[in-house]
Amino acid sequence: MNPTRLLAATAAAGAAVLVLSGCVAKTDAAAGGALTVTSTADGCEVSAATATSGTLAFDVVNDGDQVTEFYLLASDGLRIVGEVENIAPGASRSLTVTAQPGDYFTLCKPGMVGEGVGRAAFSVSGDAVAVDGEDAEQKQQAIDLYAAFVEDQVGQLLPAVQIFTSVYASGDDATAREQYPRVRAYYERIEPIAEALGDLDPRIDYREVDAVAEGLTWTGFHRIEKDLWVPAQDALNADGETPAWKDWAPSTPAERASYGDTLVTDTQELYDYVHSDAFEQALTDQGVAGISNGAIALLDEVATGKISGEEDWWSGTDLYDFAANVEGSKMAFSLVRDFAESKGDKGASLVTRIDAGYADLEAALAVHGSADAGFVAYSQLTEDDKRQLTDLINALAEPLSQLTVTVLE
Repeated sequence: MNPTRLLAATAAAGAAVLVLSGCVAKTDAAAGGALTVTSTADGCEVSAATATSGTLAFDVVNDGDQVTEFYLLASDGLRIVGEVENIAPGASRSLTVTAQPGDYFTLCKPGMVGEGVGRAAFSVSGDAVAVDGEDAEQKQQAIDLYAAFVEDQVGQLLPAVQIFTSVYASGDDATAREQYPRVRAYYERIEPIAEALGDLDPRIDYREVDAVAEGLTWTGFHRIEKDLWVPAQDALNADGETPAWKDWAPSTPAERASYGDTLVTDTQELYDYVHSDAFEQALTDQGVAGISNGAIALLDEVATGKISGEEDWWSGTDLYDFAANVEGSKMAFSLVRDFAESKGDKGASLVTRIDAGYADLEAALAVHGSADAGFVAYSQLTEDDKRQLTDLINALAEPLSQLTVTVLE
């Protein structure tokens, strides 16, 4: 899974500044005016290095030959304030954020793996952006409700992970296989929160191919998954090239205990974060834009991993993750729906299209099962099934991509 997306926590002081190639001379940009970003194979050119606090838009054009992502990072260079992903060669997408005063970095990631290119300092001056005006109370309520939703999901995730890893360590693989996709659902509904915290999501949820590509020690759900669904002798890894059994041996009982303990520790870190002042401050700083961007990010998760069947490569339980991502996205959308709908005919039309998009996608997904009754293995989907789901994801992604800018108008 690619490291992405969403809310910024309070930044750590004294982070090292690393400026890579591909930057150009920049001028000051006012909040509310779009900055242009050009992503190439080795550069990430942003039209300004500074901006004024408030609503800030980045219009990203991909002039490279790989699908790319664009990030706005907090001053520690790890936490993600906002991002837009899955930008095809020749295509463009926009990122809209509520920018608070402070120091940031901009970064592009061709191929959507690795350290990225064109990392450059970016600063925002001006006054702190406060939630005010006639709808201030309603906006704060939306933020509080989203915080409560995240806390509830992580509050259920932690004990579920503790039970799951205990069963896995004991060698009861049949029970662990049954629990695996249902435990992950809590995580998948709020995944962008962990993805904003540097290497926490990679430790919890990286696929083997991503960990290898970035030179990381492979741990987390998918490391355990490969033990529970031992690959066939003729199977290939998610890269489609490496034999699954190459340099592979099932984990020993001691190794299983270690992987389980590590996943519990990492999940505890996520739990501690979402119950911290830093999380509350991150939500407050981003406001309803952060919630809206979360809805977009979760649908992007479906488009970039689940629909391809590469997420749960060994178990084939991708549809559980698919459904959880959609549930989390729809939940986030529901909290900002009224703000978009209040923006006149344009906003009302957008909401109608998004509502229809979710309904159509959920109906198509229901043909293949449910989280309660169970989903079919991903391998049972036909090419027509996959094409239908892809078309429905794209149909929803288009209006959903306009949600944040509409909410902030």
